[in-house]
Amino acid sequence: MEFLVGFLIAVAIAVTGVGAGTLTAPLLIFFLHVPLGVAVCTALVYASVIKLLVLPVQIVRRKINYRVAGWMLAGGLPGVVLGSLMLRRFVLVHAQRPLYAVLGVIIVVSSAWHLWRHFRPGTQVVQGPPRLRRLAAFMLPVGFEVGLSSSGAGALGSLALMGFTSLTPSEVVGTDLAFGFALSLAGGGVHLFTGGCDSSLLLTLIGGGAVGVIAGSALAPHVPQRQLRLALAACLLLIGVQLCYRALQHLPAASALGYLRHFVS
Repeated sequence: MEFLVGFLIAVAIAVTGVGAGTLTAPLLIFFLHVPLGVAVCTALVYASVIKLLVLPVQIVRRKINYRVAGWMLAGGLPGVVLGSLMLRRFVLVHAQRPLYAVLGVIIVVSSAWHLWRHFRPGTQVVQGPPRLRRLAAFMLPVGFEVGLSSSGAGALGSLALMGFTSLTPSEVVGTDLAFGFALSLAGGGVHLFTGGCDSSLLLTLIGGGAVGVIAGSALAPHVPQRQLRLALAACLLLIGVQLCYRALQHLPAASALGYLRHFVS
């Protein structure tokens, strides 16, 4: 089952371009009943491997702006390390419900962004010189939430690139992919170092993902990617809402305050 999940996620990524982190963690939680902390760690490492497989294509096509990617990482890398350490702290105090809420909200925002782009395909990037310092500052909280939930690097990274730079759409895709790979690698490394991953599950997912990337790349030219992207974004929106519901279900206000007080202490 784990091999099949890894295969299907990689096929979806290769065909639609939707981020590995956004898909992997919720599927592990809902279909394989993996604990949230382990799911986030596994999703980050799995995403870094899958992106590593597709990154050479962007390098060969020269679609990565390394200067812009460097500024993104200047803010994103400290953020992802802090977010990963914060996740470990939440797991240690067994504060699972706030994590479900964070993951659910990020997936809702990410899928809503993909839906918006579906109906606004002609969205223009900013004109004029790039605002790289603002881009780096924006990437700090983006990196933080990636370390905390594994999700959002693709959607929020693309949004930032279009808002702060004048890169072409293909350069946005390539640069954001390189940024997402580095964040996933850093965040996954922190989780691996602190013992937050299931190595057996991870290796099985990666095995399925490697086959899925090959199959999805061969399939991509022959399927209607726009319609598939719409359907996948709609499904992710429902998953995000379900995660938010799980976080709020049977959670009295006193319990929420208790979680916060316990975490702060």
